[in-house]
Amino acid sequence: MGNLLLLAACFLLGIILGRTGRLPANAPATLNAFIINISLPALALLYIHDLPFDESLLLTPLMPWIVFAAGALFFAGIGRWLELPRRSIGCLMLVGGLGNTSFVGLPMIEAFYGRQGLGIGILADQPGTFLVLGTIGLAVAARFSSGTLTARDAIGRVLRFPPFLAMIAAAALIPVPYPEIVRFLLQKVGDTLAPIALVSVGMQLRPSHLQGSGRVLLPGLLYKMVLAPALILLLYACIAGADGMMLRVTVFEAAMPPMITGGIVAMEHDLDPPLAALMLGIGIPLGFLTLPLWWRLLEMF
Repeated sequence: MGNLLLLAACFLLGIILGRTGRLPANAPATLNAFIINISLPALALLYIHDLPFDESLLLTPLMPWIVFAAGALFFAGIGRWLELPRRSIGCLMLVGGLGNTSFVGLPMIEAFYGRQGLGIGILADQPGTFLVLGTIGLAVAARFSSGTLTARDAIGRVLRFPPFLAMIAAAALIPVPYPEIVRFLLQKVGDTLAPIALVSVGMQLRPSHLQGSGRVLLPGLLYKMVLAPALILLLYACIAGADGMMLRVTVFEAAMPPMITGGIVAMEHDLDPPLAALMLGIGIPLGFLTLPLWWRLLEMF
C-alpha cells in the first residue's frame, strides 16, 4: 500500500508542478533522460543479474511483440471501418500497440508484486517493448509519415540505448557475484525510478483536444488496456500452460497504459500528435483504475 500511495502522490505532484510552472517546460525531458541513463540501467544491472533463467521466461519478452502485431491488425481494421486518416492509424498502431512497461510498469510491479517481480518486468521491457519500438515500431512510424529510417539507424539506436547495454552487461556478469556495496549502490540508484518517473508522467498530462476524439481514443485505449492483456492471458495461460509469478507479471505488463516514448516517436513523425497526447494523458491515469482490477483477476492464476 505504501508503494501505491507513493506512486499516486508523485503523479499528483507532477500534475501540480506542470500546471503551476514551478519547473521549466523541458523538465520532463530531463527527468526522462535521468531515468533512461541512470535509473533503468541500475535496475537492469541488479535484477537481470539475479534473475533465475528458465525456458518459461522466454514467453515474457515475446509478449510485447505479440501485442504490437495483433494491435497493428486491429487498428488497421478499425481505421478502415472508421475511415480514419492514415496518420491517425499509424498513431494508434504505435501508441496503442506499445505499453508503458518501464516508467509506469516497473513502479506498478513493485507496488503490487514486490521487488521480486522487477526482473520479469525488465525482461518484458528491454528485449520486449524497447526492441519492438526500436525496430518495427520505428518502421511503422516511418511508413505512416514522410520520414525514413534505415536498418543501420534502427540497429544503432538499439545498441546505443543505455538500459539495453546494461541488460547485456548484467547477463554477461551472472557468473560473477556482486559485492554487497555494489548491490547497495545499484539498489539506491534504482529506487529513484518510481518517484521521478511518476512526477514526469504527471507533468506531461495534457487532456486537451478531448472534444470530438472519443471515437478514435476509445478503441486505442480499449485495445491496449483490455483486449491486449486478455489476449496474452488466453495465449499464455490457456494454450501455453504458463502460471505463477511469470504469468501474472507478464499479463500485468501487457495491461499497462500506452508507452510515453512511443507517443513521443508518434509526435516526432507527425502521426496525429493530439491523439498521441490524449492516449498518454488519459491512458496513464486510467491505468491507476484498471491495473488493480487486472491484479485482482490475476491472483486467480
